[in-house]
Amino acid sequence: MNEIILAQAENAPLSLGAIGYGLATIGPGLGIGILVGKTVEGMARQPEMAGQLRTTMFLGIAFVEALALIGLVAGFLF
Repeated sequence: MNEIILAQAENAPLSLGAIGYGLATIGPGLGIGILVGKTVEGMARQPEMAGQLRTTMFLGIAFVEALALIGLVAGFLF
């Protein structure tokens, strides 16, 4: 019985890290959703600006994804 408890305790930090990163993906997911939604709204309001808005949107998505990847790497390092 004690061996089972020890085995579970050894695996706990790894599983807690996975849960932590899973919760941390909520931020970038919300950020990208808001970013794309506002870009589509801007394109609907001013269709002539669609090209510039699309370019800016892709830059914003790249920055948000970079933050998510930094969080993933930080989770592995710490």
